[in-house]
Amino acid sequence: MSAGGGTKAIVAALLANLGIATTKFVAFLLTKSSSMLAESIHSLADSGNQALLLFGGKRAKREATPEHPFGFGRERYVYAFLVSIVLFTVGGAFALYEGIHKIQDPHPIDSWQWVPVAVLVVAIGMEGFSFRTAIAESNHTRGDASWVAFVRHAKAPELPVVLLEDLAALVGLVLALFGVGMTLLTDDGIWDGIGTVSIGALLIVVALILAVETKSLLLGEAASPEALARIEDALNAEPEVERIIHMKTLHLGPEELLVAAKIAVRATDTAADVARAIDSAERRIRAAEPTARVIYLEPDIYSASHPGRAGSAASSPGH
Repeated sequence: MSAGGGTKAIVAALLANLGIATTKFVAFLLTKSSSMLAESIHSLADSGNQALLLFGGKRAKREATPEHPFGFGRERYVYAFLVSIVLFTVGGAFALYEGIHKIQDPHPIDSWQWVPVAVLVVAIGMEGFSFRTAIAESNHTRGDASWVAFVRHAKAPELPVVLLEDLAALVGLVLALFGVGMTLLTDDGIWDGIGTVSIGALLIVVALILAVETKSLLLGEAASPEALARIEDALNAEPEVERIIHMKTLHLGPEELLVAAKIAVRATDTAADVARAIDSAERRIRAAEPTARVIYLEPDIYSASHPGRAGSAASSPGH
């Protein structure tokens, strides 16, 4: 997933949310609708989330240091996780609180009754544009995967985060429109509160999904099955490599993969032969999988009669 595509979707969402948050808050000041207040806070929280994603993307580009020899690529995961926390607390929890308060003390919309409906219709159009941009950018890298699989398995967090945020925003706007519309039709403010509580529940569910997915990335995920297959094929294509004894991969960032493998070489090979084989294998891996930036290959002698001797998970690094 290219950083450029993710940045384009984030900027589109940020501009849309800033404009929407302003118009929603003006509508709340005029009508005192709890749905409009919840939606304005929601859009403001989303704007902050997009700013966090942009900031995380910028910090992740810093050069490696002696203290952080593998760089800062995983900072993008940290800020994506912060987005889920902000969405849960600022968006979902606030909407629940405001909605429950409105249900306990309902009051109709007595003035500027057309304003919230007009604002919500315009907001749906603006959020739809943002959502469409995120879908278009995601389609460049999604391939044949389903949307659920794309969100679950994407190694770059920005587009899945923006997709879920925009989807939640669109559904939230529909819920707000329902609450406001029913309040205007029945002259009963409890519908406004119900719409607000529904928005809060929706945001909390989305925040939990984001938290689970980004937590997995933070803990460290292996390469995708497709990337693993390309790396294995590259190693097996090296004439001097008899077999892969075992291999492990870890994403240091969305576009940076660590590959560590123990490979079997012939017992008759000289040290120079082994060194040339490793250099050639590394070139093959990088050509097959460009995200493989950090590669460690350990040569060993494979014994068919004792396959566990070399390459067992418990073997020491210097074996």
